[in-house]
Amino acid sequence: MAMRVVPHWINGARVEGAGERRLPVWDPATGQQQATVVAATGAEVRAAVRAALDAQPRWRAASLSRRAEVMFRFRDLVDANREQLATLLSAEHGKTVADAAGEIARGLENAEFAAGAPHLLKGGYSEQAATGVDVYSIMQPLGVVAGVTPFNFPAMVPMWMFCNALVAGNTFVLKPSEKDPSVSLLLADLLRRAGLPDGAFNVVQGDKSAVDALLADPDVRAVSFVGSTPVARAVYEAGTRAGKRVQALGGAKNHMVVLPDADVDAAADAAVSAGYGSAGERCMAVSVVVAVGAAGDAIVPAIASRIAKIRVGPATDPDAEMGPLITREHRDRVAGYLAGSGGTVVVDGRETDAARGPGFFLGASLVDDVDTGSAFYTDEIFGPVLSVVRVETYDEALKLVNDNPYGNGTAIFTRDGGAARRFQYDAVCGMVGVNVPIPVPVAYYSFGGWKASLFGDLHMYGPEGLRFYTRTKVVTSRWPDPATSEVDLGFPKVR
Repeated sequence: MAMRVVPHWINGARVEGAGERRLPVWDPATGQQQATVVAATGAEVRAAVRAALDAQPRWRAASLSRRAEVMFRFRDLVDANREQLATLLSAEHGKTVADAAGEIARGLENAEFAAGAPHLLKGGYSEQAATGVDVYSIMQPLGVVAGVTPFNFPAMVPMWMFCNALVAGNTFVLKPSEKDPSVSLLLADLLRRAGLPDGAFNVVQGDKSAVDALLADPDVRAVSFVGSTPVARAVYEAGTRAGKRVQALGGAKNHMVVLPDADVDAAADAAVSAGYGSAGERCMAVSVVVAVGAAGDAIVPAIASRIAKIRVGPATDPDAEMGPLITREHRDRVAGYLAGSGGTVVVDGRETDAARGPGFFLGASLVDDVDTGSAFYTDEIFGPVLSVVRVETYDEALKLVNDNPYGNGTAIFTRDGGAARRFQYDAVCGMVGVNVPIPVPVAYYSFGGWKASLFGDLHMYGPEGLRFYTRTKVVTSRWPDPATSEVDLGFPKVR
């Protein structure tokens, strides 16, 4: 049987790739290749950008109500096709169908937010700023914008980007991860069915070469990126050097601080859910539990007892709670940490039945007494490995959070309102949870980290996302009586 080929989407239609390079799409649950992606050539990337460029004047000219209507219809179509989207996503990523359905739900929030564009894109107006002079500001689209998205959220992260970009009047070129690319095509078709004009949304498949072509294309005005910190930095530097607006979200090492007064059962449940959900392949996963004082002796056995009950299996298993990792190479890299030093391995995920079978499985792992100089602590492992660092005081815990080079998300578990308020005030981090382990904001706020977790000034989606995809124009207007006109070579004065 012929291998399935994942195409591009250019100017409203599927386009079979003409390039010679083929990239595999694996089934993480079986370890077998299930499809092939043809990496886009430079000409194909240029064709997608050209289609977006040609479509942009017409789409920009569409009324705000028309753009909002398209987003409303898209939202309804995504809602009606949740099961198909989640199943397709799970088949290529490996996460459970329930987890994938949650991703679709969070993506939907962004379509709902963008549907409020007529209110969100209002400018400002000052009457009589000077005698007979009015001043007002308007928000205008940038033009053609691009998004480069990661494998771990192939539906939600693109929707973070293109919902706001499109409703603001831009046109969009998406370069999804080559590891799980098919969901992007279903989203493209749903946008078409919602009434988006051909060319306003395009998908080019591929890897670094496609990203480089987008960064070099003079007609791409802005680039949004989510991925690892080294690549985020490279994308930011290349894009800004080319004169583009760039927001590049990088890696994370999210700390969950557990104070001695915390509800141990609630904290353990949270650590397991946030540390091992989606096999730890989340940029907002908790990867470090910072146990303060006596909390360590209580939280470690509580987490270990819960790990024993986690059912690891393929997405086709309705009882599975955790699926495989995305590729064999990534699974082996994550497993390699457990053979290293710098901590005491309490639960070894390499010893589970799932890890010994086919597919890219690794069981949940727990490492206690982690040395902050070890790879357990310094590296973004991006897998189901949870580290526990023990400290004596709140101040030591806070120092760990603030000294870490990453600043994506952090959380504190405590019954003390004063300590929680102090933590949210003191933590040098973009997103903070108080008794909430994964503090991903709702869509009407914005998502983004600090420090090496974000390159650029504006966070993603929500109000800051709309600001990223628009630029402000200020108009100063005067309608004088011609008889009162006069020459004045001085700098304009307010009278």
